[in-house]
Amino acid sequence: MTWLVPLPVVMPLLGAALTLLLVARPRAQRWVSLTVLTATVAVAAMLLLFSSVDGPLVVEVGGWVAPLGIVLVADQLAALMLVVSAAVTLCVLVYSIGQGTADGNEETPLSVYHPTYLVLTAGVCNAFLSGDLFNLYVGFEILLVASYVLLTLGSTETRIRAGTTYVVVSLLSSLIFLVAIGLVYAATGTLNLAQLVDRLDALPDDLRLVLQGMLLLAFGIKAAVFPLSAWLPDSYPTAPAPVTAVFAGLLTKVGVYAIIRTETLLFPGGRTADLLLVVAALTMVVGILGAVAQSDVKRLLSFTLISHIGYMLFGVGLSTSLGLSAAIFYVVHHITIQTTLFLAAGLVERRGGSTALDRLGGLARLSPLLAVLFFLPALNLAGIPPFSGFLGKLGLVQAGVDDGGPLAWTLVAGGLLTSLLTLYAIARVWNLAFWRAPHPDMPDAGDTVRAARTDGAEQPHREPDPEASGAVLPRLMIGSTAALVVLGLALTVVAGPLFDISTDAADDLLRRTPYVEAVFPDGAP
Repeated sequence: MTWLVPLPVVMPLLGAALTLLLVARPRAQRWVSLTVLTATVAVAAMLLLFSSVDGPLVVEVGGWVAPLGIVLVADQLAALMLVVSAAVTLCVLVYSIGQGTADGNEETPLSVYHPTYLVLTAGVCNAFLSGDLFNLYVGFEILLVASYVLLTLGSTETRIRAGTTYVVVSLLSSLIFLVAIGLVYAATGTLNLAQLVDRLDALPDDLRLVLQGMLLLAFGIKAAVFPLSAWLPDSYPTAPAPVTAVFAGLLTKVGVYAIIRTETLLFPGGRTADLLLVVAALTMVVGILGAVAQSDVKRLLSFTLISHIGYMLFGVGLSTSLGLSAAIFYVVHHITIQTTLFLAAGLVERRGGSTALDRLGGLARLSPLLAVLFFLPALNLAGIPPFSGFLGKLGLVQAGVDDGGPLAWTLVAGGLLTSLLTLYAIARVWNLAFWRAPHPDMPDAGDTVRAARTDGAEQPHREPDPEASGAVLPRLMIGSTAALVVLGLALTVVAGPLFDISTDAADDLLRRTPYVEAVFPDGAP
């Protein structure tokens, strides 16, 4: 079944080309995008099934034999990331179609949005499947170029300013990554990940540490770990709601995935383990303190996004099977829940006319369904039992206790503190936006409410649309958000099998041999 491996990259690219040709036919664009992403979800699910049974699936692109050619590798980790990312991108696409239809497409012009969105999806999938460092770099660049376009949709002053910051930071991280790739090739003569396993082990320790540090720095910026995360809260909240949601759910996790892949496969037991634990603790605590200080729902969620990256680094830094499997489980959980919360924040903005907490109130009474769609993933993010957030954190805490070292115990304490402060931040949003009396400036139930422009500019006049009213939120936006809420709840129901998959993936990562033998059945040259 190796022919399935390149499809998650090829199908979105072909879909992007087709939607570009259909620029004058928005309805056809929508159907092409939906069909392509639905097929991507199905293919990703099959890859997860076959990789679990048969081991990693490998394709040599263009028929060029590794290590001369590029290889795509679908092991359990990559396939699991493909499944959750494809499902999330499909739900966000439905949400964006609902928003574009209700808003007259001013916020998400379909002629630009659909091709770019599919290119972004292809870049994410390519990064997950990449079997060599340079192709991983290409995957990052594909998704970053697409994200530049998506971030500045609408061309408002605020979005252009935020997009400029995002571009500068992204180019810096890409430059560091490219320099690291050059150094790795100069030192080893290859960029194939499976071949690098033996060649990096043969290098002097100091040189390996330099190469490892360069890669960690590049991926740390992309993953928004502290102190490399200041760009994120100023960039993500300015974009349209669906764009913010898919960025928050996926883009930083591609950086986390790259850290997991390189730290386990290329630099196992390296001298940076303690550094990762320190960075994880700082990311958790500083990020959640930033969230507590915010008075805007989107900025608050952006800081919780940064904070919870620390949990994933916690598991990676422990370098144990339990710690790594809990980190993988938490990545799956966080992609789903963080995306859901940003979609819910978009609905809050539409219903209340703002995401500023001092201008909201009474949403639980005015829109009970919206209250439920926010409340459930919020509890999940805070780690309230029995949700998947609690189970993931419990696995990380258990891994830290089993380690028993002072840094591990510090991370356990930091994780518990972060969880409590996350609950406080979420409870504050609930009390101010949903529970207290409505703010005098909030639109009445019969008013037409559109997502507020972040630059405060006046919206052009248009006739009232029942689906854009405060009383009736667009059905597609509600439905897609509800689907992700259900998916988040399903993670709790299937937590046992999901932990089994993440444990198998973690064991394969730590053993390294399944990956190497899949790429080089006769031994690495």
